[in-house]
Amino acid sequence: MSTTVGLISLGCAKNLIDSEVMIGHLAQAGMALTPDPELADVLIVNTCSFIDMAKKESIDAVFGAVNARKDNPELERQKIIVAGCLSQRFAKDLPGIMPEVDAFIGLDQITKVAPIIENLLGKQNHAEVTKDEGPAATDDPRDFVTLKPQYVPDYATPRMRLTPDHFAYVKIAEGCNHTCTFCIIPQIRGRHRSRTQDSVVREVEALVKSGVKEINLISQDTTYFGMDQWEGDRPKPNSPVDSTRGESLSTLLREINKIEGDFWVRLLYTHPAHWSDELIATIAECDKVAKYVDIPLQHISDRMLTAMKRVTSGDYIRDLLRRMRAGIPNLGIRTTFIVGFPGETEEDFTELLEFIEEFRFERAGVFQYSKEEGTRANKMDGHLHHATRKSRWSRAMAKLQKIAGETNQEQVGKTVRVLVEQPGVGRTEWDAPEIDGSVHVDEDIPVGEFATVTIKDWRGYDLVAAR
Repeated sequence: MSTTVGLISLGCAKNLIDSEVMIGHLAQAGMALTPDPELADVLIVNTCSFIDMAKKESIDAVFGAVNARKDNPELERQKIIVAGCLSQRFAKDLPGIMPEVDAFIGLDQITKVAPIIENLLGKQNHAEVTKDEGPAATDDPRDFVTLKPQYVPDYATPRMRLTPDHFAYVKIAEGCNHTCTFCIIPQIRGRHRSRTQDSVVREVEALVKSGVKEINLISQDTTYFGMDQWEGDRPKPNSPVDSTRGESLSTLLREINKIEGDFWVRLLYTHPAHWSDELIATIAECDKVAKYVDIPLQHISDRMLTAMKRVTSGDYIRDLLRRMRAGIPNLGIRTTFIVGFPGETEEDFTELLEFIEEFRFERAGVFQYSKEEGTRANKMDGHLHHATRKSRWSRAMAKLQKIAGETNQEQVGKTVRVLVEQPGVGRTEWDAPEIDGSVHVDEDIPVGEFATVTIKDWRGYDLVAAR
């Protein structure tokens, strides 16, 4: 009988793609997949550890699996593998903390998950699973994690999608070269590594031919796509998207725009430091590129931007947003902010509130600063009391909710195009999957199809439409 594998996938869309790649390799190796952990010979927990809440969820999932095996005699032979960001981030510590886990794998091992499982189950194939990608984290035989990961997906990488038929995520790069003081991602995912433009375009073509209506381009820093492959001087932390130097996000979007089919492509996770007039013009000119931009700004105060090491300034951000609004008609901007960062004063926070009121983002969210071990911000002076952080978060959210209601009211009477997500629910091009709001539509509109509807009302973050 074939080996049966279960997988618990936690975290963001980038982590979801890693899960899809693992499942693709397992299926290619002839292993059976099950959604029921109790039926699995091997259970993989693909973890997240971006912030404390995600780390806790991951740890709870791992020990939940361990305890289920301990409490159920029928699961005694089940093997448990911990994968993903938790394994990569705490590669040197987890084997000692979690002796019950049978194997730990990192980013470089997601394409080797099948032979690693075979090895766990008794097949001697050590040559296929040796840590030859780089220095190993530990000498523990259960630990396959290599430090400073090098892996990046390719068009030919086996993958089994876990998203609905009508939308897909496409990871165009891995890692990040920015050194934001609050972020642990570069230490987990390594330096930025772009796929080739041809690889991405071929994947998008195949997805569109299979019936996908929405392509979501993702990476840690989408705007840096191609820059790591430019010849000559290495790009700076604030180098702009520039197709005269080689492949870039602009050249990629223009090539995707040429693909035949009825679909739209959405940009997620763009860093403000790399935006350029060329990129703005490209988005405006490409009819298949959704007029939606995800651009995490984090703050507007120069003091905070410097402390966060965002390589941007308040004036730069304001000027960029004005150029984006002027250059891309009907643009919807999604952003996120961090409040309560070490050293943030009431003046800094007030400036942020005034900025939010001035620019009235179509989609926005706020996070309380999370103290993360291993980051430079963790060692900074001036950490704020949790009550102050919570109060500022509440005040910022109240401001954003008020603006969201006013923005939705402005949509009443307008005709918009929606992609139907499920019976009676659609999304506009301003609404990314699993992040933004929805549009309530007639239930007879087929799922996975585009429809043109007229907005007649709104409820909270959602719109109500009629055909």
